[in-house]
Amino acid sequence: MSEDFYCEEVLSGRTPVQKVLETDNVLAYHHTRPFYPVHIVTIPKRHIPSLIALDEGDNALIIEIMEIVKKVASQVVSEHGACRVITNLGQYQDSKHLHFHVVFGQPLHKS
Repeated sequence: MSEDFYCEEVLSGRTPVQKVLETDNVLAYHHTRPFYPVHIVTIPKRHIPSLIALDEGDNALIIEIMEIVKKVASQVVSEHGACRVITNLGQYQDSKHLHFHVVFGQPLHKS
């Protein structure tokens, strides 16, 4: 996998995705290779390497991202009764682009 799957594949349109919610700055879509029965990814459309790479100039964007994550999470909780919201950093972060996973259920694969 590339360093930034989201810019190189998803946002470029090379990998089609099933959109859940979208604004001018944020995209939420069903994971292309889900690890959970319900697995939705939310990303900024602008490249930001990770949560800890955000700066004060990104405050409006992070609020917008959190609004989308909240809407997606609310929808999953409404349909399934629960969810997790996950972001990864460092070696846990496969794609070096800020993203949040909204998931429900037990992992589909063993790591």
